[in-house]
Amino acid sequence: MQSNDDNEKYRIDKWLFAARFFKTRSLAAEAIDRGRVSINDQRIKPAKTVAVGDKVEIRINNYIYTIDVLGLSNKRGSASQAQQLYRETDESREQRELLAARLKAQPQPFFTRGRPTKRDRREIERLTSGTDEF
Repeated sequence: MQSNDDNEKYRIDKWLFAARFFKTRSLAAEAIDRGRVSINDQRIKPAKTVAVGDKVEIRINNYIYTIDVLGLSNKRGSASQAQQLYRETDESREQRELLAARLKAQPQPFFTRGRPTKRDRREIERLTSGTDEF
């Protein structure tokens, strides 16, 4: 984590990448362009500067992160360093956990693997023929 100098400016897309919310800076910039990131309840552009004390709201898939900026950095470091850059609000954490529990409780979608294997074909034939042979 770097010190907060008044003469240094930190772009929000670089900060989001350094804080490990996105895997690449281009993904962070794309999310900002699509309106999924806001600072202090205002829509922003990727070049917007971020400051300590700003409230950032990030929407990733179904989850909404509401965080307070504690530190600034342009460089991506370890996960422990990234966690020192922000603090998630308690309300945001509770909402995400509630949403995760709801999504986990929903039935899993049925996916096919494509063409059945020989074993799958034999099980299908056994079920459709009505015999209980193994």
